[in-house]
Amino acid sequence: MVLDKLGKSLREALRKIARAGYIDSETLDTILKEIQRALLMADVRVDLVFKLTETIKNRASNEKPPSGLSAREHILNIVYGELTKLLGGSEASLKENAKKIMLVGLFGSGKTTTCAKLAKFLQKKGLKVCLIGTDIWRPAAFEQLKQLGAEINVPVFGNPELKDPARILKEALTKTQSFDIVIVDSAGRDALDKDLSKELKAIADLFRPDENLLVLSSDIGQKASDEAHGFNTIVPLNGVILTKMDSSAKGGGALSACAALGIPIKFVGLGEKVDAFETFNGTKFVSKLLGMGDLESLVKKTEEIFAGASKDQMEAVMKGDFNLKDFRAQIDSMRKMGPLKKIFEMLPMGSLGVEIPEEQFNLSEEKVNKFIYVMDSMTPQEMENPDVINASRLQRIAKGSGTAPEEVKALLNHYNMTKKMIKRFGKMGRNKKTMEQLSKRFKGFPGFKGF
Repeated sequence: MVLDKLGKSLREALRKIARAGYIDSETLDTILKEIQRALLMADVRVDLVFKLTETIKNRASNEKPPSGLSAREHILNIVYGELTKLLGGSEASLKENAKKIMLVGLFGSGKTTTCAKLAKFLQKKGLKVCLIGTDIWRPAAFEQLKQLGAEINVPVFGNPELKDPARILKEALTKTQSFDIVIVDSAGRDALDKDLSKELKAIADLFRPDENLLVLSSDIGQKASDEAHGFNTIVPLNGVILTKMDSSAKGGGALSACAALGIPIKFVGLGEKVDAFETFNGTKFVSKLLGMGDLESLVKKTEEIFAGASKDQMEAVMKGDFNLKDFRAQIDSMRKMGPLKKIFEMLPMGSLGVEIPEEQFNLSEEKVNKFIYVMDSMTPQEMENPDVINASRLQRIAKGSGTAPEEVKALLNHYNMTKKMIKRFGKMGRNKKTMEQLSKRFKGFPGFKGF
């Protein structure tokens, strides 16, 4: 996830606050310097970093803790609240009656793919959506949009033979009256220049969009402020869509730039697939960043994973009592939901000091497919009781699945590790004492109502 390193650094700083017997000005200064260092390394603008830590210091020094909160809990509360303001704020949505949406952005931001993702997102809400391609600068831009539209069954209008974006738009609009929402994919450039400015103004004047959304790559760094400010001057922005949020980019520049300019982040792109797209909620983002998790979303995801499973089956799985047949069935469900890492990010692991090996998450599509080939080559007995797989069986399975013995071992290792993790977290969920400890640790955080 974007800002993984920042999350680890911030969690360590918060643990120091939680462990401190007494927080004097010297201890607070030390912790704030750690927070400054972590934010600066994540590409957050210098002025915003110092403004944030100065605000935290002033509030911690001058505000009295609310009734029922200790001084430490109050400081944790302040840090959480100010980070949320800096890195996103509350959730922002599209205007209720928005029918015309225009996406703008530079080359490389993922704008055309984002058009399709947004269309798919709105389509799931039961809306009839269409796309218009006005990009005459990037080779095959219209063809790419048409392919994406065909993939999600959304009509795409445009005329690549015309070399005037405004004329393309005017012609296309005559065919869109029956649609609930029209999304326009505008052209980009390597930089925001006079030609692009003139082109975007002409399209906006003709289209009169209800929403102007800037598509911004999360790896852009501190240039994000200038880019967002520039586009906002040309076509007043209603929001930002951040792409590449599944990458290892520092991300702080893009996130903090939006907050500084007062432009809400409305959506985030979380992968290459067309459905790897969701609304952005700054509070939940910071919660996961600090290791608090997102248990509300986890419940929904769990329901999706175990859809159709009986209560007994679910309880057995959460106890770690499942075999390769169950594992094989759940892989199909998990693949529809995206990376496993996204699911475990919803658990409050950071606060418990739980570390999960990175390789447990980073499973490529190719590796998952090999796992399936391996399991499809096993006998019913082996699927129900993997412990019977000895050296000779392993060689037979590898040969039958067209894989190497090491790949069969990799599947078994992954299965065993997953089984242990689920058993551990299932036990955590059933352990009243653990839940009480979690509730105590998160006491005082905004929006936390207990486990």
